[in-house]
Amino acid sequence: MSDNVKFLSEIERYEIINVNDGEKYNSLASNDIIIDNEGCLQFLIINLNASKFSIFGGNEFLEIPWEYVKKIGARTIILDVEDDVIKRTKL
Repeated sequence: MSDNVKFLSEIERYEIINVNDGEKYNSLASNDIIIDNEGCLQFLIINLNASKFSIFGGNEFLEIPWEYVKKIGARTIILDVEDDVIKRTKL
């Protein structure tokens, strides 16, 4: 197996950072990834309420196309995405 292969269990505690605006999100374990039928990574779903207790507000999510994930480093997942590309959803 190649040295650069990472398992989800290894990266689930990695912090997610958008270098475009410096925004930091919770770790991957608090968020989700959408994978298509062929097994390709499509979207990173960021749960903005993952660390907050919210009874009335509902959950707010960011949907970021996987192509904007630029690097998975030693302890971080680096995004480079403009705000106008990010789809916001409230459930």
